[in-house]
Amino acid sequence: MFQSFKKKFKVRDHYDVIVVGSGLGGMTTAALMAREGKSVLILERHYTVGGYTHVFKRPGYEWDVGIHYVGEMNRKHALTRKLFDYVTDNQLEWADMGDVYDRVVIGDQTFDFVKGVSAWKAQMKAYFPEDQSAIDAYVDLIFQTTSASRTYFLDKGLPNLAHKVAGTFLRKGFKKFYDRTTLDVLQSITDNPLLIKVLAGQYGDYGLPPGESSFAMHAVLVKHYFQGGFFPVGGSSRIAETILPVVNAAGGTCLVNAEVAEIVIEGQKATGVRMKNGQIFTADKIVSGIGVPNTYRKLLPQDLVGKLGLDQQLALMKPSVAHACLYIGLNGSPEELNLPKANYWIYPEKGSHDECVAAYKRDIQAPFPVVYISFPSAKDPDWSNRYPGKSTIDIITLMPYEVFDKWEELPWKKRGEAYEALKESVSQRLLEVLYQQEPQLKGKVDIYELSTPLTTKHFVNYDRGEIYGIEHTPARFDWEFLRPKTPIKSLYLTGQDIVTVGVGGALASGLLTAGAMLGKNLMSKVMKWENGA
Repeated sequence: MFQSFKKKFKVRDHYDVIVVGSGLGGMTTAALMAREGKSVLILERHYTVGGYTHVFKRPGYEWDVGIHYVGEMNRKHALTRKLFDYVTDNQLEWADMGDVYDRVVIGDQTFDFVKGVSAWKAQMKAYFPEDQSAIDAYVDLIFQTTSASRTYFLDKGLPNLAHKVAGTFLRKGFKKFYDRTTLDVLQSITDNPLLIKVLAGQYGDYGLPPGESSFAMHAVLVKHYFQGGFFPVGGSSRIAETILPVVNAAGGTCLVNAEVAEIVIEGQKATGVRMKNGQIFTADKIVSGIGVPNTYRKLLPQDLVGKLGLDQQLALMKPSVAHACLYIGLNGSPEELNLPKANYWIYPEKGSHDECVAAYKRDIQAPFPVVYISFPSAKDPDWSNRYPGKSTIDIITLMPYEVFDKWEELPWKKRGEAYEALKESVSQRLLEVLYQQEPQLKGKVDIYELSTPLTTKHFVNYDRGEIYGIEHTPARFDWEFLRPKTPIKSLYLTGQDIVTVGVGGALASGLLTAGAMLGKNLMSKVMKWENGA
């Protein structure tokens, strides 16, 4: 039996738009369409809404599974902030993480990433006084790349004819940045291996080490955080709680425990969806926010996929990195435990990022190539109102899917002693990393629980437990088919696969998809919108 979010709204058989998946891209698309007066049905297979913006709870605790920090929320006229304000009707509040948003730890050295471009540059130059010109060149390249990205992403939302006429020109300026790896660009401005390692210290936010990732992805992410990090007041569940009322106001709703079995195609036109229980909902337009591979492999007739050449596109796509996350609950408030707001990015002292990843993939008993530690309860000023005397921490590391694939056919929470023993081993190693940075936390841990790539597969429905959809290599940015409009009439895509990873990418995908469906430039409308006007 399907359940509606907050269990308030009646369900009809036909909608203007059906969105499959309630991740941020899907919710943004739905809210933008709702603001244009369209009725939207969002269908979520999970028991809770939000995709990577959802939370899960245990007695006395809750953890945010995907939102660890967001950039640009102090810039009222930045697109990311304007979009959030628009799709939530100004109901979502943000808390500033402070002057330091990230700490890169390499061996026994710590490098603070401080907010504000001038302050960031000054801090880096203090760490690397002999590399001042390289740091200036690096920041210039970040801004050149993000500036060139605007027309590239504009092209994705154009009608097919306009894309064919102008697409090559619109993409040209960005290509010289996305065609190179992060490592290639960094090595072109400095030969200092430690500086390269520090500048690439946020690579975990997009999942590929410098030698494999596109510099364009790196630049977009770094620019996103230059003005600091921010966290939703009340936790990341507030994102869905503030977006979905906008959808409801236009006669739409979101159903949970509502798994779509297939998209109904009639004469190469998408007309609706068939649910796992056999029920059919119809709509004028269908949007999939569950990722391009999932959409084409799981929801479409495979003879049509072959006929349209979509199988050739699928053959090019590789899943991004899989991960393990240790969710920790502690006795004591964030203040009592002296928890920082800044995130830790912790790396081995020896070896480049690429060398450390390669060694770990060969043997997971090698040092973790990256450990990311987030302190969500310290970032959220409302936390102690909800959970007094408690705190939480998330610790994330790379975890090859192959390490756990022998248990992939077994059900959640019933995978056996060997599986649990491996989880415990990883958990203890991650706790040791935490205690090295925050030794006062020993003896304060009340509960911990490790998610594996199989957990991600179970809850987010990515086949290889990937966290970032399609990996962000230089080649990915050349694939012109990663756009909202598909070759199937009335079927559209949204989410990180058609733009880039992250909150900003998901929001932008919603803007592109809604604009493509409506044939409108919604960006101008969003940017002009003020305080409900």
